[in-house]
Amino acid sequence: MQFDVCHGDADGLCAVVQWRLQNPPHNRLVCGLKRDIELLQSLPANRGDEVLVCDLSLRRNYKALQGLLNRGVRVHYFDHHAVTDIPEHPMLDAHINTSPSTCTCLLIDHYLGGRSRGWAIVGAFGDNLGAAAEQLAGTMHMAVADVKRLQTLGEAINHNAYGEGAQDVHILPADLFDIMVRYADPLAFLAHESVGHTLDALRQEDLGRTQAVVPCNQNTQATVYLLPDEPWGRRVMGSMGNTLAREHPNQAHALLKATRRGGFTASVRAPLNTPSGAVELCRQFGGDGRAGAAGIDHLPNHLLGRFVDAFMKARWGTTVAPKEAFVTPAEYG
Repeated sequence: MQFDVCHGDADGLCAVVQWRLQNPPHNRLVCGLKRDIELLQSLPANRGDEVLVCDLSLRRNYKALQGLLNRGVRVHYFDHHAVTDIPEHPMLDAHINTSPSTCTCLLIDHYLGGRSRGWAIVGAFGDNLGAAAEQLAGTMHMAVADVKRLQTLGEAINHNAYGEGAQDVHILPADLFDIMVRYADPLAFLAHESVGHTLDALRQEDLGRTQAVVPCNQNTQATVYLLPDEPWGRRVMGSMGNTLAREHPNQAHALLKATRRGGFTASVRAPLNTPSGAVELCRQFGGDGRAGAAGIDHLPNHLLGRFVDAFMKARWGTTVAPKEAFVTPAEYG
């Protein structure tokens, strides 16, 4: 049996769409909303099964991955989140690149030789990698208006992944995937399905509400916002963070939201012009992520002041982009 496991945002969904368009059939997709990361733990895969993992932190799924490999499950793993160790195992085909200038969709696009590149462009735009997306679009000689349509779609799909449950989003990511994968061309998806336009309208409505949100802390290099614990506030964290990063590329941004169980959720964007340091900061408070964008699922009340202080004092600088780390691919029979 084949399992596809991915993050429910644009990068994760578009990565799996690319793969399944070239490697049918799709059997079972396991994905969740933005904070659903440790998805391999309950995966019922056994010897002889094959698993594709896209855009999920290997560090957060390390033990579960080892369990799958030891049970004789063949795993293809594509990701760009920070990682400290990659298992060496003959059943693992891992493509991990933590450069802030790439995302999982771009890794899949490279692996597949660009055969489903339209969806790679959508995913890269959704992950706020506009320059990379436009570069890919240039290889396809796309019209400017069509590139803009793919940007809007990517940002809308990404926005739909944010929320604390099904009640916060318009459509569950797994259900959205089932529609996306019917189309080899995302422009055809837009032409024949209304869901992409609906998601964009909801995103624009949520972003409109942020105009009334003012910074609670600010200096020349960083800004902190506190969002309300309402459905739109839970949905808009990613879109607002990405928008702020593009509008103020020399500033870092942190978006905080109180949760119903107490404490806060945090979303951090390093300056777009110097995209590093976000994951290191968030890991100090139990979070994770990547160089340019990271988050904290649960920041206790008593650590709020310490987090804001660390964020405002952080030094955001450039890093050397690491080479892609490969584990020797398994032999395919």
